[in-house]
Amino acid sequence: MKKAIVSMMVVAANAAFAQSSVTVFGIIDAGVSYGKGSGAGSANKLQVSNSAHQSSRLGFRGVEDLGGGMSASFWLEAGMTNDDGQGGATNANNQATGTGPAVAGRQGLSFNRRSTLSLAGAWGELRLGRDYTPAFLNIPAFEPFTVNGVGTAQNFVGAFASGAPYAATGGTGVVARVSNSVGYLLPANLGGFYGQAMYYMGENASNAPNSKDGTGAGLRVGYASGPVNAAFGTNKTKYIAGNVTSSNLGASYDFDVVKVMAQVSRDEVSGAAADGKGAVVGAVLRLAPGEVRTSWSTYKTTAAGNPKASKFAIGYVHNLSKRTAVYGTAARLRNSGGSAQSLAGSITAPNSSSTGFDIGLRHSF
Repeated sequence: MKKAIVSMMVVAANAAFAQSSVTVFGIIDAGVSYGKGSGAGSANKLQVSNSAHQSSRLGFRGVEDLGGGMSASFWLEAGMTNDDGQGGATNANNQATGTGPAVAGRQGLSFNRRSTLSLAGAWGELRLGRDYTPAFLNIPAFEPFTVNGVGTAQNFVGAFASGAPYAATGGTGVVARVSNSVGYLLPANLGGFYGQAMYYMGENASNAPNSKDGTGAGLRVGYASGPVNAAFGTNKTKYIAGNVTSSNLGASYDFDVVKVMAQVSRDEVSGAAADGKGAVVGAVLRLAPGEVRTSWSTYKTTAAGNPKASKFAIGYVHNLSKRTAVYGTAARLRNSGGSAQSLAGSITAPNSSSTGFDIGLRHSF
């Protein structure tokens, strides 16, 4: 009798596991970066770095088959700085007040990259939690360096630079991810068309002067078929300091040996004189067992003097296996109009240049 009961329990457990699955995944990216500044008061910097090719992360995801084409799933993904062992910062309400200072050396693991629960079916996917904004998803999709390392496109870097549009909101970073979101994604069987709509909340008291701060909405629509991929993304977030709207349009064409891509973007703050616009063109040349990546990007704001930074970057990724690669990237940045952006932690005088290098190792699991 006991053997029969045990056998029934094993069968039941196996049936349960057959209906659901959980995966542990991640990326560890480590290397050395060097940045060189120029002009009065400039400084160079050499450092052990992380995430210069792909962002280091630790994640857990799972899906349960509910039958009838329905499924429930979760995704928990934590960013980390593996050069010092700390977890990545997050933002609880899409505002400056939601980014509490970390205790030095004790920053715990936070699922800052993504923390969602989903219900999906033939009708699409409903997703709740902290997630990527629709406008951000276009940036790494149409940029050879996927917003990592010294090669990162200036239309992403510039939005967070001093004097740029997001500075008006304390640089809360809503261009990339938001908390407290409700999103809908179109199903995958629409003949190449894809899309995402999102609404997110700052969760302030309704009688507070800043009741709408950190609240916003976003939309992304695109088409991908064969070698062609093109998409438009936008999101708008409300703040007392000025509502921030980020929009971009990107496209790529894959010639098999080489993939070319381009993107234009615009960031606007209502009532402010620090709007910005940027562009990037680039290519990925596949040379088995690796690839050459190159891009030119620029970002300019309407602040006094029209600060502008333009960058050329080139890099090579050599795949040692399906999961492990070594890489190297070099970039040169030029400032004008009073801009003083720099590469890899260096310090550069206004209207001067900066040079940066990354070399590292990336392993995924």
